[in-house]
Amino acid sequence: MSQDFRFILPLPQASAEVLEAHQLAQDFRREVYHREALEQYCQWYYATAKKHQQELVRMRSDFNFLNWFYRKLR
Repeated sequence: MSQDFRFILPLPQASAEVLEAHQLAQDFRREVYHREALEQYCQWYYATAKKHQQELVRMRSDFNFLNWFYRKLR
């Protein structure tokens, strides 16, 4: 009778192989998540740095009120 069910039931796999495959899949997903997060952070950082550089150029071209007040005090 057990010979009749051998084609219906899947063969048992070694539990260590299943756990290794599962751990490998989790590690891969974690690595992909961290790389994507790093890429997003780098894009944000470069965009923010560019914005700050543009603001610095504008600030350097503004009139310096502080020097004007210091000249009045002297």
